[in-house]
Amino acid sequence: MGSAIEIHGVSKHFRLHKDRPQSLKERVIRFGRSDHDEFWALRDVDVEVAAGETVGLLGANGSGKSTLLKCVAGILRPTEGSIVRHGRIAALLELGSGFHPELTGRENVFLNGSILGLSRADVTRVFDDIVDFAEIEPFIDMQVKHYSSGMYTRLAFAVAVNVAPEILLVDEVLAVGDEAFQQKCLERIKVFQRDGVTILFVTHSADLVRQICDRGVVLDHGRKVSDGSPGEAILALRETLRSRGAEVPDGLDDADDPDHPAARATLAVRITGAEIEYPEAGRNHLLPDEPLRIHLHYRAAIPLDDVVFAINVFDQRGNLLLGTNTQLLGDDVDRVEGDGEVVFELERVPLLDGVYEVHLGIHNRDGGTSYDFRGGQDFVQVLNPTRTIGLVHFPVRARQVPGEPGDGGT
Repeated sequence: MGSAIEIHGVSKHFRLHKDRPQSLKERVIRFGRSDHDEFWALRDVDVEVAAGETVGLLGANGSGKSTLLKCVAGILRPTEGSIVRHGRIAALLELGSGFHPELTGRENVFLNGSILGLSRADVTRVFDDIVDFAEIEPFIDMQVKHYSSGMYTRLAFAVAVNVAPEILLVDEVLAVGDEAFQQKCLERIKVFQRDGVTILFVTHSADLVRQICDRGVVLDHGRKVSDGSPGEAILALRETLRSRGAEVPDGLDDADDPDHPAARATLAVRITGAEIEYPEAGRNHLLPDEPLRIHLHYRAAIPLDDVVFAINVFDQRGNLLLGTNTQLLGDDVDRVEGDGEVVFELERVPLLDGVYEVHLGIHNRDGGTSYDFRGGQDFVQVLNPTRTIGLVHFPVRARQVPGEPGDGGT
């Protein structure tokens, strides 16, 4: 199978112009100075997409994903490098960018279709399909300036997906509309895949990448940092975001609040550190159902007998997945004094792909005294090597049960 898209050593340079001088005095003062900043949105990117392959472009905002897609579409010209495309392209980069607000939906369908390379006869042939897909038939002869944003984007998407392209470029438009319409868009994408259409798209949705992609390419500050399976790409994206200094989630950076557990803690026993121990040395992620060890290091300023060590695990939305402690487990801790360590051993972690946050705490048996609390610092990464989506790993098998001869017919 040949390549549908060949991206070789592509770099894209922009000049970001500063404020222009507003007076003769400013012009004199700034004479000879540069009035712009140099910015490289892409640097030496190489990617090949095989015919019929679906590849997701991932990265933080400003990583160069959309710029690369526009270069592939021909909207932008690379400063360096080359891009070769084999096949007819349809690009869904900015939905509705070809619409005129004063024209009706019907008129804009023909206008937008021409921008995507369709003749008037081509648009007429698929017009009913477009309107049916967009679900706006009663409003098709209304000026689009009166459309809601949802109607606007649905119509633009409906036009684009009826072009019957060989290469489809998509930039974050699978998130438009309500849930039912998103599902319809996804089903159309899957039809394209079955028909052998090559798809290159930008998304921030890990589930979408896992669900429909053959590969994922991760960009960071304009450079390619990963190119691999969907699971590998998602893991690389998370590591990239973490290295950029991802923001602490809401509610985890308020230790100055007098009601926060860390603020209420006494100094008798402190958490001095924590470690996530994966099954294999050097590996920074867990596979579903693998065991895990979480080490809590502490220092007791005075000898104490009434001490309980606790652990909570949360998903990305803040839902509590695990909450337990040494007292509930029946693994009571003996007298603590000086430096020590408690290890929570999870025999198996039945989770699918995600980053899960670990909170650790130390308190007394009746919970009235909180000695210390640690949150927002420790995370468990789970890499799902399969295409199954969701949160929990259920071991599932499917088998066909043969029917009796003659069943289902007469």
